[in-house]
Amino acid sequence: QVQLQESGPGLVKPSQTLSLTCTVSGGSITTNYYYWSWIRQPPGKGLEWMGAIAYSGSTYYSPSLKSRTSISRDTSKNQFTLQLSSVTPEDTAVYYCASRYEGYSDSPSEYDYWGQGTQVTVSS
Repeated sequence: QVQLQESGPGLVKPSQTLSLTCTVSGGSITTNYYYWSWIRQPPGKGLEWMGAIAYSGSTYYSPSLKSRTSISRDTSKNQFTLQLSSVTPEDTAVYYCASRYEGYSDSPSEYDYWGQGTQVTVSS
C-alpha cells in the first residue's frame, strides 16, 4: 500500500517561494507508469491540480500555474518536491500530494493514493 506524507512550513510570506516535500513509502517513485502530483484546495473552493512528475522524471504543469511552479524529485530519498514562487494570499490552501497509475490527470477524483494534506497560509 502506497503512503504519502506532505511536509513543509505552514506559513509563508507574500512574494516568497513555497516549498513542500512529499515522502513516499510502500512503493518507489520510479516504478513504471506511476505519476506523482500536487493538488491544492483553497478555503471554500474545490480541488485544483497543480502539476505532476512521472516515474521517468518528466514534469507536467497546470497552464494557470506553470510560470510559478516547479516539481522535482530525490530518488535516493523517495521524495518529490513542490516549489511555488511569488506567492500571494490567494495561494493559501491545503496542499496534497497524490499518485495514480498510467498517466497524470488534472481531475483530482482520478487519483488513487493521497497524503493527509498540509495547511499552508500566505501572510505577512
